[in-house]
Amino acid sequence: ISEWNGSAYELKAYVENSLKRLGLSHQRLVFEPFHSDIFSSGIRISTHARNIGQFGIVTRKLRKDFDIDSEVYYAELNWNAILKETANHEVQFTEIPRYPAVSRDLALLVDKDVTFAQIESIARKSEKKLLKEISLFDVYEGKNLPADKKSYAVNFVLQDNEKTLNDKQIDAVMKKIQLNLEKEVGAALR
Repeated sequence: ISEWNGSAYELKAYVENSLKRLGLSHQRLVFEPFHSDIFSSGIRISTHARNIGQFGIVTRKLRKDFDIDSEVYYAELNWNAILKETANHEVQFTEIPRYPAVSRDLALLVDKDVTFAQIESIARKSEKKLLKEISLFDVYEGKNLPADKKSYAVNFVLQDNEKTLNDKQIDAVMKKIQLNLEKEVGAALR
């Protein structure tokens, strides 16, 4: 959504991660943009059978009614629908890892039409074993960037369940991810 900034994308990430932890994977969900009396710019979340929730940027009029000057981001989840969707979901337990996870960030300059979902997909294909999490923590468009570009700040969490990763292994994984992002969507380090 064009008028969204980093904070709105953070809310999207929180909502998606919450739903994922509840057993609703991104692949089962449909995300549709919409506008309403509450949202100037919003996303409606559903499965093919149920409305799961909605989130977005609260309208200026509603903020004015409550005398709020700053932007407000709001999410609303339909717990009854979530419970029905996850009723047959088998809870899986994973033992707490003995070896530490490592976090690395990349600031990527990409074309405006490149989505975070594309970035995530390419990264996951690049490293299946060690890459545990990928999250978007900032999106920037505007001053100091070409008009047809945007910047994604992406966090990658790497972990080996059998040993502690060393710098050489971490650097090799990050280089492989970076090269694949460059090759597939033209991403450049910022």
